[in-house]
Amino acid sequence: MKGTTTNDYEKAAGIIQSSKSAVAFTGAGISVESGIPTFRGPSGLWSRYDPKILDIDYFMRHPESSWRTIREIFYDFMQNIELNAAHRFLAKLETRHLLRGVITQNIDSLHQKAGSRNVIEFHGTAGRLTCLGCGKHYDISELSLKKLPPKCEACGGLLKPDFVFFKEPIPKEAFEESSRLCLEADLLLIIGTTGEIMPASQLPYSVPETCRIIEINIEPSNYTHALTDIFLQEKATVAAEKLDNLIFGREVEK
Repeated sequence: MKGTTTNDYEKAAGIIQSSKSAVAFTGAGISVESGIPTFRGPSGLWSRYDPKILDIDYFMRHPESSWRTIREIFYDFMQNIELNAAHRFLAKLETRHLLRGVITQNIDSLHQKAGSRNVIEFHGTAGRLTCLGCGKHYDISELSLKKLPPKCEACGGLLKPDFVFFKEPIPKEAFEESSRLCLEADLLLIIGTTGEIMPASQLPYSVPETCRIIEINIEPSNYTHALTDIFLQEKATVAAEKLDNLIFGREVEK
């Protein structure tokens, strides 16, 4: 495969500027540069932790054991993570009416922190807990995780992070809204996802035939040769900064 060229960035910037219903589809790769490790791969979280802690059946049987590891991964370690230039770029596109929304597989809420408003969290969020007894929701900032497992203040039920565990379905509203955005898209920005996790991986295949696809990944993905029109082989932050300069630099010139 030929390396990414300046012309590729110029073409991508032009497509973004002329789009009417662009959608971004993001994965772990956009948050890696914020210090959040991926789950898979040689240095991924599953090389250090047993994935069973996110199996819903194991969680229900061993909530305290699961919660100790969940707290370490998703709350102790990730609480001070900062957003990066790629998150800011997508928020800027939305503000300038060049992006309809972000469909993210991530649970870190960094898109919202960057200023993105229409964010569909396909796999839920670590920022909220739900009671498995009465269904009450809690923002993580409302609770202390010193005593595990955390219990509902209303009914005493077990609290679970509001993201999708293994063997759990994708939230209906998130699935439907993601599907709708993809079906209406004339541009899909794929950033930091390899296309390996079902059913999220199938979303890019649902866009119209006329939809252009721009992909930003450090390595070719399952989409690169099958769907992608322009492949920007680069870190998400580097590619975002280059596109930002091309798109918004042109606005200043006008």
